[in-house]
Amino acid sequence: MTELWAHTLTWAEVDPLRHPFELDEGAARTLTALVVPLLPTPEGADEHRRRSLAPVTEFLVDRYGRWACGWNWSVGEGDTDGGIVGVWCCTSHSVTTAEATAPLVVAALGEWRDWLEDLAERFAALAPPSHSAGSVVDPWHWERACTRLVTVVADRTQAESGWYGHCMQVLEWFLAYNGIDEERAREIVGSAVGGRFGSWIAPDVTVVGAVSFHFAQTVGGHR
Repeated sequence: MTELWAHTLTWAEVDPLRHPFELDEGAARTLTALVVPLLPTPEGADEHRRRSLAPVTEFLVDRYGRWACGWNWSVGEGDTDGGIVGVWCCTSHSVTTAEATAPLVVAALGEWRDWLEDLAERFAALAPPSHSAGSVVDPWHWERACTRLVTVVADRTQAESGWYGHCMQVLEWFLAYNGIDEERAREIVGSAVGGRFGSWIAPDVTVVGAVSFHFAQTVGGHR
């Protein structure tokens, strides 16, 4: 199931520049029709819960790339805890008839993709300026980026159950965007957050400031 688990997605797997995607009205209708036969019945969805959507997720991943496995990463305690997708709730509530459910799947995929494209734009705007070899990036750039990214993720996830998991992932993606390897990025983010975030509560200014300061100091000159 790891390949279908959005929590494990890397920036290389979700970067919109590496994975082009367009879904106009005609393509959306085609995709909707292809999803219909893959959907469980409401009874099957209740019995098997998230596993019942595996055929849909596998199809989307095969068709578009692994980034698509985040299509049902909904806000709060949905199929996958702590995401940003609003149009999809969870298997038990969102799965009804196949004809009614398929458009929701397509809309959810579009919402997830829009989020990834939004993040790519934010990363480009927040990236520290290029420096000559051997120079060190002013920590202010990292601190500002962390503050803004934590704030936007808390807003999009509504700071509900498990929201901080995706928040930490986004910070790791930002570091990867800036050329820092995955293992080092996990260390930086883990050290900076240090258990300061929790479910069902948005971090206040003081907490965000502490995390962002530590984030900036820990990144140091790694770029």
